Amino acid sequence: MRSIFRKRPLLGAVALAGVTALTWFAWLGHDTRYQIDPVTQVASGPYTVPQVAGCVITLIVLLVLAVATGVPRWLAAAAMSVSFTVAWTAQAASADETGLFMVGAMMVAIGMAVGTVIVAAVTDALLHPHGRRPAARG
Repeated sequence: MRSIFRKRPLLGAVALAGVTALTWFAWLGHDTRYQIDPVTQVASGPYTVPQVAGCVITLIVLLVLAVATGVPRWLAAAAMSVSFTVAWTAQAASADETGLFMVGAMMVAIGMAVGTVIVAAVTDALLHPHGRRPAARG
């Protein structure tokens, strides 16, 4: 599969970072309200299970496409992790009065890093089962 990202992987990583931030906003960024169960009075949220699942599936698809089109797996994982964490942290910091958003930011960063590294490595291994990767053409 030929791709501009094989020649210019940084361009692919920047594009991936931008789409990752947009994915966060589309699925999660607009929802800041908690839901109160009328029976138990227990608060949950602000995100619902379908929102988070949709976001995760979208991120997986984006990462697989990025690696398949020539963005190196380590660069794709880093771009997505940083971009998503920054997007989440910006909103959380603006709404938090306790300073605990930093704990959440660290959890998001670690979760994104672990998840993206695993998905990128598995994708790369499936695309190149014998460790052979196509050389960039100059």
